[in-house]
Amino acid sequence: MKPLLTKSKYLSGVQCPAYLWLQINAPDKIPPFSDPAKHRMEEGTRVGEFATKLYAKGIHIPTKDFKENLTKTKDLLKKRKPLFEPGFKYTTPNGDIFARVDILLPVGKDKWDIIEVKSRTSVKDLNLHDVAFQKYLLEKCGLKIRKYFLCHVNSEFVKNGEIKPKDFFIVEDVCEGVDELYGGVEGNIKGFFEIIALKKCPKVTKEDILNSEYSNVAVDEFYDSLPEENVFELCGIRKQKALELYEKGIIKIKDIPPNVKLTSKQVIQKKCSLNGKNHEECDEIRNFLNKLEHPLYYLDFETFSTVIPLFDKTKPYQAVPFQFSLHIVKKKDDKPKHISFLADGRTDPRNTFLQALKDNLGGKGSIVVYNEGFEKGRIKECIESFPEFEKWGQKILERIMDLLHPFKKFHFYHPKQKGGAGLKKVLPIFSKDVKYDDLVISNGLDASVSYYKSHFEDVPAGEKAKIREALEKYCELDTYAEIVLVEELEKLLI
Repeated sequence: MKPLLTKSKYLSGVQCPAYLWLQINAPDKIPPFSDPAKHRMEEGTRVGEFATKLYAKGIHIPTKDFKENLTKTKDLLKKRKPLFEPGFKYTTPNGDIFARVDILLPVGKDKWDIIEVKSRTSVKDLNLHDVAFQKYLLEKCGLKIRKYFLCHVNSEFVKNGEIKPKDFFIVEDVCEGVDELYGGVEGNIKGFFEIIALKKCPKVTKEDILNSEYSNVAVDEFYDSLPEENVFELCGIRKQKALELYEKGIIKIKDIPPNVKLTSKQVIQKKCSLNGKNHEECDEIRNFLNKLEHPLYYLDFETFSTVIPLFDKTKPYQAVPFQFSLHIVKKKDDKPKHISFLADGRTDPRNTFLQALKDNLGGKGSIVVYNEGFEKGRIKECIESFPEFEKWGQKILERIMDLLHPFKKFHFYHPKQKGGAGLKKVLPIFSKDVKYDDLVISNGLDASVSYYKSHFEDVPAGEKAKIREALEKYCELDTYAEIVLVEELEKLLI
């Protein structure tokens, strides 16, 4: 039986031949999609379905049954109407190739335009490879292709009532970019079939690491094989530069020779890697802590987003806050008081979210967050949509202090941070007791997807209640972790 090279597997080959080999020959090694990944795919499906409204009198072709899709496509081509998800298969000397076209648009008496729909807000190189493969396949199947377009989301679109597809989408001519790639499609197909036929998985190459737009198990295995404190963990390093060091046999940070130019943060990393100790700039840490004014409000937001906006005055992918956790420490050594907000229902949560913040943040004292760009950004977006909160919101913005600062600036650094400064990178350095491992929801992406599914899809009441409880515990731990970090930084100065 000859192998089948689908469009998605062709794109895998373009990015990482090793991953393509695993998909065909060792699918059990491919981990299942995470809930956030499944959600992204569902979002993509919704966008694709919405894009069909751009073309009146189009015909939807069933996609579940492979043979039925091919048969109906062949019959419906004669009708010369827009076709949604038509399927095409062609037999090459090495094997069969197959793809479904998002939208196939009739032009004149005998030509067609390919419309590829993406839920992104811009055209990426991989999208051009996608369309080039489709053009090759359709022409091999005997169709005359006139032009090819990428239909993507308009990043400047703002919802105001009913969403009109012509406002939501941008249909961009990609003929020039696709034509540059088209000549290489046949060679790629031949090469990918040869890779599939190999008895062993090919090694991940430098090009695979640079070209992979999405993470995959083959590239992940390469990184997992590296020793701790390797050059890929250098703060701010480009993959190209790290690979150059790796190819010269310089794998560990401590082995980087003196003639290699490093940034100030990378110099700190190398020093810590050599001596195995923390880097501490106590004067800078003290300066940061001295700026904190009681009462202290430790704050964290959770948000969700959809490609097609649910609420007026929101854009595609706009992060909509639905939850916050707040720990209040009125004066030094006081026991923290915890307050939480978690929106319910299917309406826009932002107004009640802002009101709950306003009711609990008081009129003075530092508001401590981790990565102020996120919280500040959400507050600015919210008060722009709800101007009655603007005066209050501007004062709140002035009170925010970013706990990320001393770690991002490397005023404190430990080798186990691996060049990062995120909360989950830093917290284990200071506390083994405060951890996320036992939580049902343990990261922001899962929180976002869980909230969306439990509040905007049909979920049994019992399951929804469990999700809400898990969301409360996760967000509360984030702000409690902020308290722990401030206390631990204070201990460094004793």
